[in-house]
Amino acid sequence: VQLQASGGGLVQAGGFLRLSCAASGRIFRRYAVAWFRQAPGMERVFVARISQSGGITSYADSVKGRFTISRDGAKNTVYLQMNTLKLEDMAVYYCEAVNAVIGGPESGSYDYWGQGTQVTVSS
Repeated sequence: VQLQASGGGLVQAGGFLRLSCAASGRIFRRYAVAWFRQAPGMERVFVARISQSGGITSYADSVKGRFTISRDGAKNTVYLQMNTLKLEDMAVYYCEAVNAVIGGPESGSYDYWGQGTQVTVSS
C-alpha cells in the first residue's frame, strides 16, 4: 500500500488543521493506521491510531481531547483533525499502516509509511 500524507501548513497557536493520509494499492480497509510525528532532532513519536474498522482509536496523552483520528473507507483516507494547536505540536507528521486489526503505538509496528507533512505552529 502506498501512503500520501497532506494537509500540513503554517497555523497560529490555538488554530486547527486537518491532515489526510490517502492510500492506494491494496485494500486499505484491511489496514490499521497511525499518525506519528517527528520534531527536529527528536525521535518519531506516536500521536494517534485507528483500527481497521475505525471502531477503536487511541491517542497520546499530549493530544488527547484536541486531536481526532478517523477514516473514510470510501475515500481510502485516514484523517487527523488537530484543534487548539500548540507550539509543541510543531513537527513533521507521518501516517503509517499495517495489515492488522490495530497496530501498536510504536513506529516499528507498521510496515508502510508516507513521506510526511510539515506542521508549523507560530506564536
